[in-house]
Amino acid sequence: MPERRRGPALEKALLDAAWEELAANGYARFTMDAVVQRAGTSPPVLYRRWSDRDELVRAAIAHVLERSRIDVPDTGSLREDVLTLMRTINSTRAQLITVMNVHLAGYYQETGTSPGDLLATARENTADVLFDRAVERGEIKPEHLSERIKSLPFDLLRHEILVAFAPVPDHVLEEIVDTIFLPLVR
Repeated sequence: MPERRRGPALEKALLDAAWEELAANGYARFTMDAVVQRAGTSPPVLYRRWSDRDELVRAAIAHVLERSRIDVPDTGSLREDVLTLMRTINSTRAQLITVMNVHLAGYYQETGTSPGDLLATARENTADVLFDRAVERGEIKPEHLSERIKSLPFDLLRHEILVAFAPVPDHVLEEIVDTIFLPLVR
């Protein structure tokens, strides 16, 4: 007989099962019953924590974002910091980006939200730390940094992932940084 899960271990198992269900079948086919099956538990266990599927979807996404936090790189140069951060996102978050943008389209329509709304609940603005350091080192001038320019390399990375539904080749990341982003901030 399997060991009975309780507290944080049970909640983690439920949220992992919810995420796996979203990634495998998308929001349109996401049901509380499917999560119960995948987690190997009973409906009351799930419904005591989340009253409906939208609440569970938000909790599962927050859970995945929290467990996949990215450390802020500090290589000593803006170019290498941005490339390191992009490479980390590229290698660890392609599935997350795909699920959040493609598999959750129905969720966004039903709830009137967007991927940005979900990310805002768990996002720490890692890129701001990189840009603040670059300004302190004298690599860039703060007046060259609008919010759009700061998000540009990461928006292009997300676009590339969504076009291919796969991680982006490294030469493309370098092209984004070297030929598009850096000329705008220097």
